[in-house]
Amino acid sequence: MNNEPDLIVFDPRGVVETEPLALSERPATLDGLRLGVLDNTKWNANRLLRKTVAKLQEEISFAAVNYYRKESFSKEADPALIAAIAADNDIVVTAIGD
Repeated sequence: MNNEPDLIVFDPRGVVETEPLALSERPATLDGLRLGVLDNTKWNANRLLRKTVAKLQEEISFAAVNYYRKESFSKEADPALIAAIAADNDIVVTAIGD
């Protein structure tokens, strides 16, 4: 007979329940679109994003490039900021930068 207690193992992955979402329509070309760039304020995010935009601009003629910053990388972006980004841009790029 085994006198040792039962071993309980917890699965750290958890369970994520989501509704599938359809992808938004993709533009045929990026030329002439307004690009929003969201810096999440991680230490290297701004550097990574600016270099990425510079590389993109070698091949793409954006109508405008608009830069935005979150208050903190550890918090969600303010809904007003997200609304402004959505209203003023056609496409957006962001990065973690660590």
